Amino acid sequence: MDLIVKVKEIKGTCPVYNLGDSVVIREGYILDIKRSSEVCMHSLASLMPYYVALSKGVSAKTLGLSGAKEGCAYIQCLDPCDITGGGTVIFEITASGA
Repeated sequence: MDLIVKVKEIKGTCPVYNLGDSVVIREGYILDIKRSSEVCMHSLASLMPYYVALSKGVSAKTLGLSGAKEGCAYIQCLDPCDITGGGTVIFEITASGA
């Protein structure tokens, strides 16, 4: 199962991502650079604990990552923008394929 990690919101100013950018993780472990925007290494740290479970079909609700939109998981990058002057990115993760 592929995961689409889409930039949903940016608090502050992110030097890498723009609204609507996305990262594709293919087959549960392959970062598909041809189908992805540029990737910030800090954001991968936030995704690492969850991407395998999500790609195996574990629900966002079970992982404590669900929001109002069914079938989506939400995470945010680690940058505390209010302190650093950077940007905190909120990602919406959806699965595609089986």
